Amino acid sequence: MNKSERFEAIETFKNAYIQKIEEVSGECFSEASLFNQYEALAEIIMEKNGSLWAKTSKQYDEIPHKRVYLFSIEFLIGRLLKAFINSLEIEDIVKTAISELGLDYETILNKEADPGLGNGGLGRLMACFLESSATLGLPFHGNGIHYQHGLFEQKIINGEQVEVADNWLRHGYPFEIRKPNESVIVKFYGDIHYDKIDGVLTFFYENYEPILAVPYDIPIKGYHNKTVNSLRLWSAEPVEDFDLPSFNQGQFMDAVRHKSEAEAITQILYPNDNKFDGKLLRLKQEYFFVSAGLQRIITRYKRYNNKCLDEFSNKICIHINDTHPALCGPEMMRILMDDEGLSWMDAWRITVNSLTFTNHTVLPEALEKWPVDMLKLLLPRIYMIIEEINRQFLDKLRIKYGLNESEIAALAIIQDEQINMANLAVVCSHSVNGVAALHSKILREETFRGYYQIFPERFNSVTNGVTPRRFLINSNTGLRDLIDASIGTEWQSDLFALEELMKYAEDASFMEKYDQIKLTNKIHLADYIKKHNPVTVNPNSIFDIQVKRIHEYKRQLLNALHILDLYNHLKENPQMEIVPHTFIFAGKAAPGYYFAKEIIRLINAIADLVNNDASIKDQIKVVFLANFNVTLGEIIYPAANISEQISTAGKEASGTGNMKFMMNGAITLGTMDGANIEIHEAVGDENIVTFGLSSDEVASFEKSGGYRSFEVFENNARIQKIMQQLIDGTFGNFSHFQSIYDSLLLYNDSYFVLKDFDSYANAQRHINDLYQCPDQWFRMSLSNVAYSGLFSSDRAILDYQKNIWKTL
Repeated sequence: MNKSERFEAIETFKNAYIQKIEEVSGECFSEASLFNQYEALAEIIMEKNGSLWAKTSKQYDEIPHKRVYLFSIEFLIGRLLKAFINSLEIEDIVKTAISELGLDYETILNKEADPGLGNGGLGRLMACFLESSATLGLPFHGNGIHYQHGLFEQKIINGEQVEVADNWLRHGYPFEIRKPNESVIVKFYGDIHYDKIDGVLTFFYENYEPILAVPYDIPIKGYHNKTVNSLRLWSAEPVEDFDLPSFNQGQFMDAVRHKSEAEAITQILYPNDNKFDGKLLRLKQEYFFVSAGLQRIITRYKRYNNKCLDEFSNKICIHINDTHPALCGPEMMRILMDDEGLSWMDAWRITVNSLTFTNHTVLPEALEKWPVDMLKLLLPRIYMIIEEINRQFLDKLRIKYGLNESEIAALAIIQDEQINMANLAVVCSHSVNGVAALHSKILREETFRGYYQIFPERFNSVTNGVTPRRFLINSNTGLRDLIDASIGTEWQSDLFALEELMKYAEDASFMEKYDQIKLTNKIHLADYIKKHNPVTVNPNSIFDIQVKRIHEYKRQLLNALHILDLYNHLKENPQMEIVPHTFIFAGKAAPGYYFAKEIIRLINAIADLVNNDASIKDQIKVVFLANFNVTLGEIIYPAANISEQISTAGKEASGTGNMKFMMNGAITLGTMDGANIEIHEAVGDENIVTFGLSSDEVASFEKSGGYRSFEVFENNARIQKIMQQLIDGTFGNFSHFQSIYDSLLLYNDSYFVLKDFDSYANAQRHINDLYQCPDQWFRMSLSNVAYSGLFSSDRAILDYQKNIWKTL
């Protein structure tokens, strides 16, 4: 674009923007609020997306492709306005126009709420997959839940996590379109009876509770192309809003009861399922979006395929993201048999050939199970189908594979009056994959060993990936511009091209620019910390960061105990010098997860102790940032020096935070777990810092015993001291951490925190030494950026496309 064209584009945008502000506000431009400025900009961008969206849909209909529908309980998409502007290639025009109008571009962008549609890596992965699919021009769409309040907004009060409603829809959401004409009915409870009609066994569903599922569609724009795919989110509403007869009879609460009960289904993500009502609500959620999504997909398919379902599995793939959508199998069977009149054999063939399943965990507590009585009550027809799937599968194991009864029992979908959803998903799908090499190995050899022996052809592995557009190109603009100036822009569409950066590994001028960009990003994060936490941190210190869901296996506890140990060393050795360190944590604990909340409380107690002790001369600082979300992540990842990936080996499926940190030049400090293994292979032993037990060693201890945490305690004076500090009043008379103390000693340290402590502390000392060698540290950091191509979600999507979904 030449100067004249650019000037004209800026003036055109300014005029359109002024007009739009006045339309949305009913005020003259100078009187409009900041939120009106945001609304107007969002509407303009949504209009530009809208025409491309319609054209993409028309193109898919005219040139049939195999479509993939990703079913997931989470889609953590983050803010979209800036991403849309960048993907439309108009950022320069928009920023300049807004500046010339006397407004602040970044302030306007910050009025957008983070959509409360996910919690962590599971949801963020799906968002990355959707963005990559659109960028690659592939017809892949999302199907999930339109949560009114998301998970929760996390506040830290007196060092403790407090959950408040995440009212992200308070002011509406400009990037969604409600489509009531595509609503469907989802049925709960009721009675089933059957009869033979013309020799065919026919099922009838009566006295059920109908819930209206209303779709909201969000555009997913491809980067620098014209593809716009869809994320469809389902909202639960009553079939009839208001019971007028009850109201007129004075039964005011009854008049709105059904509305409240219906809307509760899509109020929040992950209702607390410690009690029966919470479990029931979560099961309702899972069936609700599965049923609604499949009904519309099958209806739409019939419209464009002459109502013939024979080719359904050749043209449609339903991808189950973890076990939450595992009811896709029996629900497809129900629709195909009860609504479409197919035989069991034909329905089963289509179902299995259409479904693929990604398992995200090996933790037993995360492999969902539902009580038979609950599922039978809530979903009577679905339970009948699951029971028959199980019966036929077990017969097949006896007759075709000759398994004995104990082997058969271990593979049953229904066990001990519970329905194992992972087993159901494996049986109903033609592909099952893990999300990293180690994770996939554990699935084959342990978690699903029996299934792998029967169906080896079903098992695949695809290492996760993250979108570089969100986590580098748009959030680390300084590094993006330096890379563009150094090696060109090809890397933005092919991340493997970043390997060309290694030719600058000995370039002093490049190193100076690179280090300055990192410092600028650290100053940005330091400013955020100062605004939101009562602590000032040194941007020249090592920013050592662990941000992820708070869970015992992720071992924030190991990190915290090491900080306490380091503090003790500084107190005991006042002349000891270390590179100043800022330890940064962020992440949410599930509302019902007491122990995880205690870890948050401990981190904040340590922060209070350390940050207020002038005697250690600010050599270490500790920060817990509340309410971690995508937007905060976009500030954190570019600023990190150290990426803490310290899960107990064999417990983390893959991780995706490790990839976001890596492509921003952070050095991974981690166990050989999940995708850390692939990161190690990509960057080489000299560009990563590893420690701790291997997954085989962990498995051996768990299987055969031999680990006694008390023995570690007895033989390590440093550990004795920090353990004593948990209960001796170090953090104040009323700040004991007896439950943490007991878990590590009385209950034998299930996640090997004490076993790995010395190895972790040694790794931290190694980092301290490395950071004092600027040239070496720069080469390590640059290597991580340069070899991050493998961890692009573009590569992951192409792997799925080629090996699992087979869309071409």
